[in-house]
Amino acid sequence: MALSFPMEKGLTLPQDCRDFVHSLKMRSKYALFLIFVVIVFVFIEKENKIISRVSDRLKQIPQALADANSTDPALVLAENASLLSLSELDSAFSQLKSRLHNLSLQLGVEPAVEAAGEEEEEGEEEEEPPRPAAVGPRRHVLLMATTRTGSSFVGEFFNQQGNIFYLFEPLWHIERTVSFEPGGANAAGSALVYRDVLKQLFLCDLYVLEPFITPLPEDHLTQFMFRRGSSRSLCEDPVCTPFVKKVFEKYHCKNRRCGPLNVTLAAEACRRKDHMALKAVRMRQLEFLQPLAEDPRLDLRVIQLVRDPRAVLASRMVAFAGKYKTWKKWLDDEGQDQLREEEVQRLRGNCESIRLSAELGLRQPAWLRGRYMLVRYEDVARRPLQKAREMYRFAGIPLTPQVEDWIQKNTQAAHDGSGIYSTQKNSSEQFEKWRFSMPFKLAQVVQAACGTAMRLFGYKLVEDATALTNRSLSLLEERGTFWVT
Repeated sequence: MALSFPMEKGLTLPQDCRDFVHSLKMRSKYALFLIFVVIVFVFIEKENKIISRVSDRLKQIPQALADANSTDPALVLAENASLLSLSELDSAFSQLKSRLHNLSLQLGVEPAVEAAGEEEEEGEEEEEPPRPAAVGPRRHVLLMATTRTGSSFVGEFFNQQGNIFYLFEPLWHIERTVSFEPGGANAAGSALVYRDVLKQLFLCDLYVLEPFITPLPEDHLTQFMFRRGSSRSLCEDPVCTPFVKKVFEKYHCKNRRCGPLNVTLAAEACRRKDHMALKAVRMRQLEFLQPLAEDPRLDLRVIQLVRDPRAVLASRMVAFAGKYKTWKKWLDDEGQDQLREEEVQRLRGNCESIRLSAELGLRQPAWLRGRYMLVRYEDVARRPLQKAREMYRFAGIPLTPQVEDWIQKNTQAAHDGSGIYSTQKNSSEQFEKWRFSMPFKLAQVVQAACGTAMRLFGYKLVEDATALTNRSLSLLEERGTFWVT
Protein backbone atom coordinates (compact mmCIF):
# COMPACT_ATOMS: atom_id res chain seq x y z
CA MET A 1 0.00 0.00 0.00
CA ALA A 2 1.46 3.37 -1.00
CA LEU A 3 0.76 6.56 0.95
CA SER A 4 1.15 10.07 -0.48
CA PHE A 5 0.68 13.51 0.90
CA PRO A 6 -0.02 16.62 -1.13
CA MET A 7 2.95 18.93 -1.08
CA GLU A 8 3.78 22.09 -2.72
CA LYS A 9 6.59 21.91 -5.26
CA GLY A 10 10.01 22.40 -3.77
CA LEU A 11 8.94 21.56 -0.23
CA THR A 12 10.35 18.54 1.64
CA LEU A 13 8.99 16.72 4.66
CA PRO A 14 10.82 16.71 7.92
CA GLN A 15 12.89 13.62 8.73
CA ASP A 16 10.42 12.43 11.40
CA CYS A 17 7.56 12.46 8.91
CA ARG A 18 9.55 10.53 6.33
CA ASP A 19 10.38 7.85 8.93
CA PHE A 20 6.73 7.56 9.92
CA VAL A 21 5.62 7.09 6.28
CA HIS A 22 8.30 4.43 5.72
CA SER A 23 7.15 2.56 8.86
CA LEU A 24 3.55 2.48 7.63
CA LYS A 25 4.66 1.09 4.25
CA MET A 26 6.62 -1.77 5.90
CA ARG A 27 3.76 -2.70 8.24
CA SER A 28 1.34 -2.87 5.34
CA LYS A 29 3.66 -5.25 3.46
CA TYR A 30 4.02 -7.53 6.53
CA ALA A 31 0.21 -7.61 7.02
CA LEU A 32 -0.35 -8.66 3.42
CA PHE A 33 2.32 -11.36 3.74
CA LEU A 34 0.74 -12.79 6.91
CA ILE A 35 -2.71 -12.90 5.32
CA PHE A 36 -1.26 -14.78 2.36
CA VAL A 37 0.48 -17.32 4.67
CA VAL A 38 -2.76 -17.98 6.61
CA ILE A 39 -4.73 -18.57 3.38
CA VAL A 40 -2.09 -21.02 2.09
CA PHE A 41 -2.03 -22.87 5.45
CA VAL A 42 -5.82 -23.30 5.51
CA PHE A 43 -5.81 -24.58 1.93
CA ILE A 44 -3.03 -27.11 2.68
CA GLU A 45 -4.90 -28.37 5.78
CA LYS A 46 -8.06 -29.00 3.77
CA GLU A 47 -6.11 -30.86 1.11
CA ASN A 48 -4.41 -33.01 3.77
CA LYS A 49 -7.75 -33.96 5.30
CA ILE A 50 -9.14 -34.98 1.92
CA ILE A 51 -6.03 -37.02 1.09
CA SER A 52 -6.12 -38.66 4.52
CA ARG A 53 -9.74 -39.75 4.13
CA VAL A 54 -9.11 -41.14 0.66
CA SER A 55 -6.00 -42.95 1.89
CA ASP A 56 -7.85 -44.53 4.79
CA ARG A 57 -10.62 -45.73 2.52
CA LEU A 58 -8.15 -47.21 0.05
CA LYS A 59 -6.44 -49.12 2.84
CA GLN A 60 -9.72 -50.83 3.70
CA ILE A 61 -10.49 -52.05 0.20
CA PRO A 62 -7.91 -54.79 -0.63
CA GLN A 63 -9.33 -58.28 -0.25
CA ALA A 64 -12.16 -57.09 2.00
CA LEU A 65 -14.71 -59.33 0.41
CA ALA A 66 -12.41 -62.30 0.65
CA ASP A 67 -11.58 -61.49 4.26
CA ALA A 68 -15.23 -61.11 5.19
CA ASN A 69 -15.91 -64.64 3.97
CA SER A 70 -12.91 -66.18 5.71
CA THR A 71 -11.87 -66.60 9.29
CA ASP A 72 -8.71 -64.97 10.53
CA PRO A 73 -6.40 -67.42 12.34
CA ALA A 74 -6.87 -65.37 15.49
CA LEU A 75 -10.59 -66.05 15.24
CA VAL A 76 -10.31 -69.85 15.07
CA LEU A 77 -10.03 -70.59 18.74
CA ALA A 78 -8.05 -73.58 19.92
CA GLU A 79 -9.81 -76.59 21.44
CA ASN A 80 -7.83 -76.22 24.64
CA ALA A 81 -9.36 -72.76 25.26
CA SER A 82 -6.12 -70.84 24.81
CA LEU A 83 -7.99 -67.56 25.25
CA LEU A 84 -8.12 -67.41 29.00
CA SER A 85 -10.65 -64.69 29.64
CA LEU A 86 -13.70 -63.05 28.17
CA SER A 87 -11.75 -59.83 27.63
CA GLU A 88 -9.23 -61.73 25.48
CA LEU A 89 -12.04 -63.27 23.48
CA ASP A 90 -13.62 -59.88 22.99
CA SER A 91 -10.32 -58.47 21.78
CA ALA A 92 -9.81 -61.33 19.32
CA PHE A 93 -13.24 -61.06 17.78
CA SER A 94 -13.24 -57.28 17.62
CA GLN A 95 -11.24 -57.82 14.42
CA LEU A 96 -14.25 -59.36 12.75
CA LYS A 97 -16.45 -56.54 13.99
CA SER A 98 -14.07 -54.04 12.41
CA ARG A 99 -14.02 -56.00 9.17
CA LEU A 100 -17.81 -56.03 8.98
CA HIS A 101 -17.92 -52.28 9.55
CA ASN A 102 -15.30 -51.69 6.86
CA LEU A 103 -17.27 -53.74 4.39
CA SER A 104 -20.33 -51.58 5.02
CA LEU A 105 -18.16 -48.53 4.28
CA GLN A 106 -17.05 -50.04 0.98
CA LEU A 107 -20.59 -50.85 0.01
CA GLY A 108 -21.46 -47.21 0.49
CA VAL A 109 -23.60 -47.46 3.60
CA GLU A 110 -22.68 -46.99 7.23
CA PRO A 111 -24.71 -47.75 10.35
CA ALA A 112 -27.29 -44.99 10.62
CA VAL A 113 -25.96 -43.31 13.75
CA GLU A 114 -22.27 -43.31 12.79
CA ALA A 115 -22.98 -42.09 9.26
CA ALA A 116 -25.08 -39.25 10.63
CA GLY A 117 -22.18 -38.20 12.83
CA GLU A 118 -19.75 -37.98 9.91
CA GLU A 119 -22.26 -36.04 7.82
CA GLU A 120 -22.55 -33.50 10.62
CA GLU A 121 -18.76 -33.04 10.71
CA GLU A 122 -18.55 -32.50 6.99
CA GLY A 123 -21.54 -30.15 6.96
CA GLU A 124 -23.44 -32.35 4.52
CA GLU A 125 -26.98 -33.60 5.06
CA GLU A 126 -28.48 -36.65 3.43
CA GLU A 127 -32.19 -37.25 3.59
CA GLU A 128 -33.31 -40.51 5.22
CA PRO A 129 -36.48 -42.26 4.05
CA PRO A 130 -39.41 -40.93 6.10
CA ARG A 131 -40.58 -43.09 8.99
CA PRO A 132 -44.13 -42.90 10.32
CA ALA A 133 -44.43 -41.32 13.74
CA ALA A 134 -43.99 -44.06 16.35
CA VAL A 135 -46.22 -44.51 19.36
CA GLY A 136 -43.58 -44.46 22.06
CA PRO A 137 -39.87 -45.23 21.67
CA ARG A 138 -38.51 -47.65 19.08
CA ARG A 139 -38.13 -51.12 20.61
CA HIS A 140 -35.67 -53.85 19.61
CA VAL A 141 -37.06 -57.29 20.48
CA LEU A 142 -34.89 -60.42 20.47
CA LEU A 143 -36.68 -63.77 20.65
CA MET A 144 -33.89 -65.99 22.02
CA ALA A 145 -34.54 -69.72 21.78
CA THR A 146 -33.14 -73.05 20.59
CA THR A 147 -34.32 -75.28 17.74
CA ARG A 148 -37.67 -77.05 18.11
CA THR A 149 -38.92 -74.89 20.98
CA GLY A 150 -41.80 -73.34 19.02
CA SER A 151 -39.87 -70.19 18.17
CA SER A 152 -41.19 -70.04 14.58
CA PHE A 153 -44.73 -70.02 15.93
CA VAL A 154 -44.05 -67.44 18.65
CA GLY A 155 -42.04 -65.31 16.22
CA GLU A 156 -45.18 -64.92 14.12
CA PHE A 157 -46.73 -62.93 16.97
CA PHE A 158 -44.31 -60.14 16.00
CA ASN A 159 -44.14 -60.86 12.28
CA GLN A 160 -47.89 -60.33 11.90
CA GLN A 161 -47.82 -56.78 13.31
CA GLY A 162 -47.55 -54.23 10.52
CA ASN A 163 -45.35 -51.68 12.34
CA ILE A 164 -42.65 -54.20 13.29
CA PHE A 165 -39.76 -55.10 10.98
CA TYR A 166 -39.21 -58.82 11.66
CA LEU A 167 -36.34 -61.08 10.56
CA PHE A 168 -36.41 -64.88 10.74
CA GLU A 169 -33.09 -66.45 11.78
CA PRO A 170 -30.62 -64.04 10.11
CA LEU A 171 -27.75 -65.64 12.07
CA TRP A 172 -28.20 -68.80 9.97
CA HIS A 173 -25.94 -67.21 7.35
CA ILE A 174 -23.18 -66.53 9.87
CA GLU A 175 -23.25 -70.09 11.24
CA ARG A 176 -22.81 -71.50 7.74
CA THR A 177 -19.91 -69.18 6.87
CA VAL A 178 -17.77 -68.77 10.00
CA SER A 179 -16.24 -71.95 11.42
CA PHE A 180 -15.33 -72.49 15.04
CA GLU A 181 -13.42 -75.36 16.57
CA PRO A 182 -15.47 -77.41 19.06
CA GLY A 183 -15.15 -76.48 22.74
CA GLY A 184 -16.41 -74.12 25.40
CA ALA A 185 -14.14 -71.20 24.51
CA ASN A 186 -15.29 -71.36 20.92
CA ALA A 187 -18.94 -71.26 21.95
CA ALA A 188 -18.09 -67.95 23.62
CA GLY A 189 -16.25 -66.84 20.51
CA SER A 190 -19.20 -67.55 18.24
CA ALA A 191 -21.47 -65.67 20.65
CA LEU A 192 -19.29 -62.57 20.25
CA VAL A 193 -19.63 -62.71 16.47
CA TYR A 194 -23.39 -63.26 16.69
CA ARG A 195 -23.71 -60.37 19.15
CA ASP A 196 -21.93 -57.89 16.88
CA VAL A 197 -24.02 -58.92 13.88
CA LEU A 198 -27.21 -58.60 15.94
CA LYS A 199 -26.28 -55.07 16.94
CA GLN A 200 -25.85 -53.99 13.32
CA LEU A 201 -29.13 -55.65 12.32
CA PHE A 202 -30.99 -53.86 15.12
CA LEU A 203 -29.54 -50.62 13.70
CA CYS A 204 -31.02 -51.60 10.30
CA ASP A 205 -27.54 -52.14 8.81
CA LEU A 206 -28.64 -55.19 6.79
CA TYR A 207 -25.50 -54.94 4.67
CA VAL A 208 -23.70 -56.70 7.51
CA LEU A 209 -25.23 -59.97 6.25
CA GLU A 210 -23.91 -59.68 2.70
CA PRO A 211 -20.42 -61.17 3.27
CA PHE A 212 -22.05 -64.24 4.83
CA ILE A 213 -24.55 -64.93 2.03
CA THR A 214 -23.40 -67.51 -0.52
CA PRO A 215 -23.01 -66.69 -3.33
CA LEU A 216 -22.19 -63.06 -2.54
CA PRO A 217 -24.91 -60.56 -3.49
CA GLU A 218 -24.27 -58.43 -6.57
CA ASP A 219 -25.26 -54.76 -6.38
CA HIS A 220 -27.00 -55.59 -3.08
CA LEU A 221 -29.31 -58.10 -4.80
CA THR A 222 -29.64 -61.71 -3.63
CA GLN A 223 -32.03 -64.61 -4.13
CA PHE A 224 -30.47 -66.58 -1.26
CA MET A 225 -31.76 -64.80 1.86
CA PHE A 226 -32.63 -67.57 4.32
CA ARG A 227 -36.39 -67.93 4.89
CA ARG A 228 -37.23 -64.62 3.27
CA GLY A 229 -40.83 -65.76 3.00
CA SER A 230 -41.07 -65.93 6.81
CA SER A 231 -40.62 -62.16 7.07
CA ARG A 232 -43.60 -60.11 5.91
CA SER A 233 -41.44 -57.00 5.82
CA LEU A 234 -39.23 -58.56 3.11
CA CYS A 235 -42.26 -59.43 0.98
CA GLU A 236 -44.14 -56.12 1.15
CA ASP A 237 -43.93 -53.12 -1.14
CA PRO A 238 -41.51 -51.56 -1.92
CA VAL A 239 -39.12 -54.37 -0.90
CA CYS A 240 -41.01 -56.79 -3.14
CA THR A 241 -39.73 -55.73 -6.55
CA PRO A 242 -41.15 -57.02 -9.87
CA PHE A 243 -40.70 -60.75 -10.43
CA VAL A 244 -37.75 -61.73 -12.65
CA LYS A 245 -38.25 -64.74 -14.92
CA LYS A 246 -35.73 -67.57 -14.80
CA VAL A 247 -34.34 -66.36 -11.45
CA PHE A 248 -34.80 -69.11 -8.87
CA GLU A 249 -35.25 -67.99 -5.26
CA LYS A 250 -35.08 -70.92 -2.84
CA TYR A 251 -36.73 -69.12 0.10
CA HIS A 252 -39.26 -67.12 -1.89
CA CYS A 253 -42.17 -65.09 -0.54
CA LYS A 254 -45.24 -67.19 0.22
CA ASN A 255 -48.20 -65.16 -1.02
CA ARG A 256 -46.72 -63.19 -3.90
CA ARG A 257 -43.96 -63.40 -6.49
CA CYS A 258 -41.07 -60.99 -5.99
CA GLY A 259 -37.75 -60.32 -7.62
CA PRO A 260 -34.42 -61.00 -5.83
CA LEU A 261 -34.16 -59.30 -2.45
CA ASN A 262 -32.80 -55.76 -2.68
CA VAL A 263 -30.86 -55.29 0.57
CA THR A 264 -30.92 -51.50 0.24
CA LEU A 265 -34.72 -51.43 0.00
CA ALA A 266 -34.94 -53.83 2.95
CA ALA A 267 -32.72 -51.58 5.09
CA GLU A 268 -34.84 -48.57 4.21
CA ALA A 269 -38.01 -50.48 5.12
CA CYS A 270 -36.42 -51.41 8.45
CA ARG A 271 -35.82 -47.75 9.25
CA ARG A 272 -39.38 -46.81 8.33
CA LYS A 273 -40.96 -49.31 10.71
CA ASP A 274 -41.68 -48.27 14.30
CA HIS A 275 -40.00 -51.30 15.88
CA MET A 276 -37.54 -54.10 15.05
CA ALA A 277 -37.77 -57.78 16.09
CA LEU A 278 -35.91 -60.94 15.16
CA LYS A 279 -35.65 -64.50 16.35
CA ALA A 280 -32.37 -66.33 16.89
CA VAL A 281 -31.77 -69.94 17.94
CA ARG A 282 -27.99 -69.57 17.68
CA MET A 283 -27.53 -66.90 20.37
CA ARG A 284 -27.81 -68.75 23.68
CA GLN A 285 -25.53 -66.90 26.11
CA LEU A 286 -27.50 -64.04 27.62
CA GLU A 287 -24.44 -62.47 29.29
CA PHE A 288 -22.98 -61.53 25.91
CA LEU A 289 -25.92 -59.22 25.22
CA GLN A 290 -24.93 -56.69 27.88
CA PRO A 291 -23.30 -54.26 25.36
CA LEU A 292 -26.55 -54.25 23.36
CA ALA A 293 -28.65 -53.61 26.47
CA GLU A 294 -26.37 -50.68 27.39
CA ASP A 295 -26.13 -49.20 23.87
CA PRO A 296 -27.99 -45.85 23.94
CA ARG A 297 -29.08 -46.36 20.32
CA LEU A 298 -31.06 -49.48 21.23
CA ASP A 299 -33.98 -50.22 23.54
CA LEU A 300 -33.47 -53.96 23.84
CA ARG A 301 -36.09 -56.44 25.05
CA VAL A 302 -35.07 -60.12 25.35
CA ILE A 303 -37.71 -62.85 25.40
CA GLN A 304 -36.15 -66.22 26.21
CA LEU A 305 -38.36 -69.08 25.04
CA VAL A 306 -37.89 -72.51 26.64
CA ARG A 307 -39.58 -75.89 26.22
CA ASP A 308 -39.51 -79.25 27.99
CA PRO A 309 -36.16 -80.81 26.93
CA ARG A 310 -37.87 -84.18 26.46
CA ALA A 311 -40.25 -82.62 23.92
CA VAL A 312 -37.36 -80.78 22.23
CA LEU A 313 -35.36 -83.98 21.75
CA ALA A 314 -38.39 -85.90 20.46
CA SER A 315 -39.06 -83.13 17.90
CA ARG A 316 -35.42 -82.90 16.81
CA MET A 317 -35.19 -86.65 16.21
CA VAL A 318 -38.02 -86.30 13.68
CA ALA A 319 -37.06 -82.96 12.09
CA PHE A 320 -33.31 -83.60 11.92
CA ALA A 321 -33.27 -87.37 11.61
CA GLY A 322 -29.83 -87.49 10.00
CA LYS A 323 -28.18 -85.90 13.04
CA TYR A 324 -29.75 -88.37 15.47
CA LYS A 325 -28.88 -91.70 13.87
CA THR A 326 -26.81 -92.66 16.92
CA TRP A 327 -29.80 -92.08 19.21
CA LYS A 328 -32.11 -94.12 16.99
CA LYS A 329 -29.63 -96.95 16.77
CA TRP A 330 -29.34 -96.97 20.56
CA LEU A 331 -33.13 -97.08 20.93
CA ASP A 332 -33.50 -99.90 18.40
CA ASP A 333 -30.70 -102.01 19.94
CA GLU A 334 -32.24 -103.72 22.96
CA GLY A 335 -28.91 -105.16 24.05
CA GLN A 336 -27.14 -101.77 24.17
CA ASP A 337 -27.42 -100.27 27.64
CA GLN A 338 -25.30 -97.13 27.27
CA LEU A 339 -25.67 -94.25 24.87
CA ARG A 340 -22.41 -92.75 23.63
CA GLU A 341 -21.11 -90.33 26.26
CA GLU A 342 -20.41 -87.51 23.79
CA GLU A 343 -24.10 -87.49 22.80
CA VAL A 344 -25.16 -87.17 26.44
CA GLN A 345 -22.58 -84.45 27.07
CA ARG A 346 -23.85 -82.45 24.11
CA LEU A 347 -27.40 -82.68 25.43
CA ARG A 348 -26.28 -81.69 28.93
CA GLY A 349 -24.28 -78.74 27.57
CA ASN A 350 -27.30 -77.42 25.67
CA CYS A 351 -29.52 -77.60 28.75
CA GLU A 352 -26.90 -75.95 30.94
CA SER A 353 -26.38 -72.98 28.61
CA ILE A 354 -30.14 -72.38 28.57
CA ARG A 355 -30.37 -72.71 32.36
CA LEU A 356 -27.47 -70.34 33.02
CA SER A 357 -28.98 -67.68 30.78
CA ALA A 358 -32.35 -68.01 32.49
CA GLU A 359 -30.82 -67.80 35.97
CA LEU A 360 -28.97 -64.66 34.95
CA GLY A 361 -32.15 -63.09 33.60
CA LEU A 362 -34.17 -63.98 36.69
CA ARG A 363 -31.50 -62.46 38.96
CA GLN A 364 -32.22 -59.13 37.24
CA PRO A 365 -28.77 -57.49 37.13
CA ALA A 366 -28.93 -53.73 36.69
CA TRP A 367 -28.16 -53.85 32.96
CA LEU A 368 -30.99 -56.33 32.33
CA ARG A 369 -33.65 -54.98 34.68
CA GLY A 370 -36.92 -54.56 32.79
CA ARG A 371 -35.35 -56.02 29.63
CA TYR A 372 -35.77 -59.78 30.17
CA MET A 373 -38.75 -62.11 30.04
CA LEU A 374 -38.80 -65.90 30.35
CA VAL A 375 -41.61 -67.76 28.57
CA ARG A 376 -42.43 -71.46 28.43
CA TYR A 377 -43.70 -72.70 25.09
CA GLU A 378 -46.25 -74.90 26.86
CA ASP A 379 -47.87 -71.80 28.39
CA VAL A 380 -48.03 -70.15 24.96
CA ALA A 381 -49.60 -73.30 23.47
CA ARG A 382 -52.28 -73.44 26.18
CA ARG A 383 -53.05 -69.70 26.32
CA PRO A 384 -51.64 -68.13 23.13
CA LEU A 385 -53.58 -64.86 23.16
CA GLN A 386 -52.93 -64.22 26.84
CA LYS A 387 -49.19 -64.87 26.46
CA ALA A 388 -49.03 -62.70 23.33
CA ARG A 389 -50.56 -59.82 25.27
CA GLU A 390 -48.04 -60.35 28.08
CA MET A 391 -45.12 -60.32 25.63
CA TYR A 392 -46.32 -57.16 23.91
CA ARG A 393 -46.90 -55.48 27.27
CA PHE A 394 -43.37 -56.42 28.30
CA ALA A 395 -41.97 -55.07 25.01
CA GLY A 396 -43.90 -51.81 25.40
CA ILE A 397 -45.63 -52.20 22.03
CA PRO A 398 -49.42 -51.97 21.62
CA LEU A 399 -50.91 -55.24 20.32
CA THR A 400 -53.07 -54.77 17.22
CA PRO A 401 -56.31 -56.62 16.30
CA GLN A 402 -54.45 -57.93 13.25
CA VAL A 403 -52.19 -60.05 15.48
CA GLU A 404 -55.07 -61.19 17.67
CA ASP A 405 -57.01 -62.37 14.61
CA TRP A 406 -53.98 -64.28 13.33
CA ILE A 407 -53.56 -66.02 16.69
CA GLN A 408 -57.22 -67.00 16.82
CA LYS A 409 -57.15 -68.45 13.29
CA ASN A 410 -53.82 -70.27 13.61
CA THR A 411 -54.25 -71.85 17.04
CA GLN A 412 -57.62 -73.48 16.39
CA ALA A 413 -56.56 -75.55 13.39
CA ALA A 414 -57.96 -79.06 13.18
CA HIS A 415 -54.45 -80.39 12.50
CA ASP A 416 -50.93 -79.04 12.80
CA GLY A 417 -49.51 -77.54 9.63
CA SER A 418 -47.03 -79.53 7.58
CA GLY A 419 -43.30 -78.79 7.54
CA ILE A 420 -40.73 -78.49 10.29
CA TYR A 421 -41.20 -74.70 10.49
CA SER A 422 -45.01 -74.72 10.41
CA THR A 423 -46.70 -71.94 12.38
CA GLN A 424 -50.20 -73.45 12.25
CA LYS A 425 -50.86 -75.28 15.52
CA ASN A 426 -53.69 -76.98 17.33
CA SER A 427 -52.14 -75.44 20.41
CA SER A 428 -54.34 -76.93 23.11
CA GLU A 429 -53.49 -80.52 22.04
CA GLN A 430 -50.17 -80.72 20.22
CA PHE A 431 -47.74 -79.54 22.93
CA GLU A 432 -47.89 -82.87 24.82
CA LYS A 433 -48.09 -85.31 21.92
CA TRP A 434 -44.46 -86.29 22.41
CA ARG A 435 -45.33 -88.02 25.72
CA PHE A 436 -47.25 -90.83 24.04
CA SER A 437 -44.56 -91.83 21.55
CA MET A 438 -41.34 -91.33 23.52
CA PRO A 439 -39.70 -94.50 24.91
CA PHE A 440 -39.25 -94.21 28.68
CA LYS A 441 -35.51 -94.95 28.51
CA LEU A 442 -35.10 -91.93 26.24
CA ALA A 443 -36.97 -89.76 28.75
CA GLN A 444 -34.67 -91.10 31.48
CA VAL A 445 -31.56 -89.96 29.60
CA VAL A 446 -32.98 -86.46 29.14
CA GLN A 447 -34.01 -86.20 32.79
CA ALA A 448 -30.57 -87.28 33.97
CA ALA A 449 -28.80 -84.76 31.71
CA CYS A 450 -31.23 -81.85 32.08
CA GLY A 451 -32.83 -82.39 35.48
CA THR A 452 -31.52 -79.14 37.00
CA ALA A 453 -32.85 -77.04 34.11
CA MET A 454 -36.17 -78.91 34.11
CA ARG A 455 -36.75 -78.20 37.80
CA LEU A 456 -35.94 -74.51 37.28
CA PHE A 457 -38.45 -74.22 34.45
CA GLY A 458 -41.15 -76.23 36.25
CA TYR A 459 -41.10 -79.47 34.23
CA LYS A 460 -41.92 -82.52 36.35
CA LEU A 461 -39.72 -85.61 36.16
CA VAL A 462 -41.41 -89.02 35.81
CA GLU A 463 -40.42 -92.25 37.52
CA ASP A 464 -41.82 -94.79 35.07
CA ALA A 465 -43.41 -95.27 31.65
CA THR A 466 -46.93 -95.27 33.14
CA ALA A 467 -46.51 -91.77 34.54
CA LEU A 468 -45.05 -90.58 31.24
CA THR A 469 -48.15 -91.58 29.28
CA ASN A 470 -50.76 -90.78 31.95
CA ARG A 471 -53.00 -88.11 30.39
CA SER A 472 -54.42 -87.10 33.75
CA LEU A 473 -50.96 -86.29 35.11
CA SER A 474 -49.67 -82.85 34.16
CA LEU A 475 -45.94 -82.52 33.64
CA LEU A 476 -46.09 -78.75 34.22
CA GLU A 477 -45.87 -76.78 37.43
CA GLU A 478 -47.93 -73.61 37.33
CA ARG A 479 -45.68 -70.54 37.49
CA GLY A 480 -48.03 -67.62 36.75
CA THR A 481 -46.36 -64.26 36.28
CA PHE A 482 -43.11 -65.46 37.86
CA TRP A 483 -41.74 -65.55 34.34
CA VAL A 484 -41.99 -61.81 33.67
CA THR A 485 -39.15 -59.74 35.16
